[in-house]
Amino acid sequence: MNGQYWTSVFGNVQCRKTDDLKKHCVEIHPLGSQIGRMSEGDSAGESIHGKPSVIGSFFTRLGQIYQSWLDKSTPFAAVRWIVTLILTIIYMIRVYILQGWYIVTYALGIYHLNLFIAFLSPKVDPSLMDDADDGPSLPTKQNEEFRPFIRRLPEFKFWHSATKGVVIAMICTFFEAFNVPVFWPILVMYFIMLFCITMKRQIKHMVKYRYLPFTHGKRTYRGKEDTGKTFAS
Repeated sequence: MNGQYWTSVFGNVQCRKTDDLKKHCVEIHPLGSQIGRMSEGDSAGESIHGKPSVIGSFFTRLGQIYQSWLDKSTPFAAVRWIVTLILTIIYMIRVYILQGWYIVTYALGIYHLNLFIAFLSPKVDPSLMDDADDGPSLPTKQNEEFRPFIRRLPEFKFWHSATKGVVIAMICTFFEAFNVPVFWPILVMYFIMLFCITMKRQIKHMVKYRYLPFTHGKRTYRGKEDTGKTFAS
């Protein structure tokens, strides 16, 4: 009968012979159909889940604009700190008028104190260095090779974190849940004591390891001016 055939399987090869005595053999991949289905499903999943949502695109774009403004403000250190100072004054006036949110102000002061200590501290603590060859050390002599002071917290990150702290504290003053009733003179006294103890320890550390947290630039040497006079030999 025309069209009848028989099949035989040898490993991954399937052979078929029809009634016209022509033998047709094809290679079979048992997982081929499954892999095809998986690939097709993955492509469909990518088309559904790989496309960013509108909200995600909005926040991504917003983050890019924010980072762009931060990059542009990097050279203007004085302007940046003036803006932060103005925000701090506005926050203090608001707290004084509202007569509340003292615990938020205390937390903001502790946060700024920690940032300031990190700003004054060297990136590599000299007390943790057993050998001077383990890393860059601080200059201890006046005629020693110039090495700039590398801070644990750079100035820009210090400003950025301090400004964010003021903004977050300002936002907290709009929520009554953060207005915890406390006796504010105790918080003021405790903050003054903590500030004095912390700065005393930091100054002792600076004196012990003989470093200053400020770099004034590399010393330059000027040669003698040429007077134009010639000397006979």
